[in-house]
Amino acid sequence: MREPFVLYETRGRVAILTLNRPDTRNAIGEHADCAELVEAVERANADRSISVLVLTGSGASFSAGGNLKGMRDRDGIGPLATPADTRDNYKKGVQKIALAFAGLEIASIAAVNGHAIGLGCDIACLCDMRVASDAAKFAASFVKMGIVPGDGGAWILPRTIGYARAAEMILTGDTYTAAEAREMGLVNKVVPADQVMDEALKLADRVAANPPRAVRLAKRLLREGQHSRLTDVLELSAAFQALAHETADHKEAVEAFLDKRPPVFTGA
Repeated sequence: MREPFVLYETRGRVAILTLNRPDTRNAIGEHADCAELVEAVERANADRSISVLVLTGSGASFSAGGNLKGMRDRDGIGPLATPADTRDNYKKGVQKIALAFAGLEIASIAAVNGHAIGLGCDIACLCDMRVASDAAKFAASFVKMGIVPGDGGAWILPRTIGYARAAEMILTGDTYTAAEAREMGLVNKVVPADQVMDEALKLADRVAANPPRAVRLAKRLLREGQHSRLTDVLELSAAFQALAHETADHKEAVEAFLDKRPPVFTGA
């Protein structure tokens, strides 16, 4: 029986997804791998009791990206018999991962426990925040394999670290240490390897402590702000604010602040 590629667990308002192929450094080699990750992301997003998704890898790596053996043999998530087949293969595989993360209303954190290479780096960057092991390495190394970021990396990286830094990563294909990644804004925090999950969960708990509806609405505004005009974002902000003002959690937050007591949020 096939072992699950993605392990799913919850802790309070936090969903923890673990890529579970340590023997291949959590490389994504099959459409079933893509489908499992998409399904897990969508499951967390649909669960109203969840406010934060934490993604990590099992073993010593976060994800080595695509499976090169599959590329060579033309039987994986990359090239197939014809260019038309290959195009469709990307659209129904790795690109669905990008769309699933882009559609998240909940916050997402990558706990980068080790190397995040190629597709693995881009998946980490699809998350809102990243906590990295001091032993982690990052690379958008597609060009070194004679290919381009077919997973949406040319859209993802510039929105994470800016155009110039993204151009450097994508066009050189160089590998960067966790310290270098922190300096360029690729990660929020670098910690010792044995503290990655603890730190990621602490960050997740800080987010999850807030009213769930407000977290989801604020997250959507952040995403819309990446590609919309100011006038459009202001209009959407006013609409979302009108919804937020009517929630029970907003009323509880105001009352708790005025009463000088800790708030108790219910998600209502």
